[in-house]
Amino acid sequence: MARVIERIVIVGAGAMGCLFAARLALAGKSVAVVDVDPARLARIKAEGITLDDDSGHHIAQLDAALAADIHGPVDLLMLFTKGMHSASAIRSVAHLAATDCTVLTLQNGLGNVEAITEVFAPARVLWGVTDFPADLEGPTRVASHGQGHIFLGNYPDGADERATAVAALFKAASLNAVADPDVKVAVWEKVAFNAALNALCTVSGLPVGGLDHAAGRSAANAVIAEIVNIAEAEGAMVDATRLAAKVDFALANHRTHKPSMLQDRLAGRATEIESINGAVLKAGMRNAMTSPALQVLTDLVRLGEPE
Repeated sequence: MARVIERIVIVGAGAMGCLFAARLALAGKSVAVVDVDPARLARIKAEGITLDDDSGHHIAQLDAALAADIHGPVDLLMLFTKGMHSASAIRSVAHLAATDCTVLTLQNGLGNVEAITEVFAPARVLWGVTDFPADLEGPTRVASHGQGHIFLGNYPDGADERATAVAALFKAASLNAVADPDVKVAVWEKVAFNAALNALCTVSGLPVGGLDHAAGRSAANAVIAEIVNIAEAEGAMVDATRLAAKVDFALANHRTHKPSMLQDRLAGRATEIESINGAVLKAGMRNAMTSPALQVLTDLVRLGEPE
């Protein structure tokens, strides 16, 4: 019998959390978002989330609450916080471990799924990546223009009926998704992409298109080459040619985009540097590998982190 997913809880009401919450609610699912700001949660509960996308203007009605006020039954729990908040965020909903809910992370970086499996049984945990565009334009408004993809699977690998059911759920909500038994490769490819481009944009202050010259490409290629080697040592056979094509596409088509890491820097917030670049450096050290280009780039971002 196919796994039925009706009630969904999304922890983290940032741009991606709001995008997925809105799309799933508009598809007829019961959705609740969890965050730490009571005033904003009250507005979301009263006004819903407004989604502006290529098909128009939509208002999705859904629930919003603090973690302690969310109770079962829950079919799908999604974690969409920044990586530095993953451990505390998943612990805040540990009381939902008594349900049989599937737990999914599509967050950037490494270490998020490990934080989840400290609280929820690994057999119930999915992980993956998404490149759907999302920009938070106010407390209750999110914009998403253009298409994206979702690759998800079991942790650490495989794609069982839980993964298949979640992928089908997303497809029905206009979120293009694939249940991928080799999802670890997709995770590492996105980590390599983000560690290079997001960090270079952050230290330079330039949008993605600003890297589209010899110096930017040389720096990005050096970082990516090191991460490909680390990924392979960790058991993820990354396709370097496919990754290079993704970089070329971004430089040509996302020229004005400011990655979230750069947006955090400009706003004076802590970035996800440790969840992305720092986590890759740790993986390299586990495998006795040196990564000089990645190390220098990571340290340059660290220099600008708030105290």
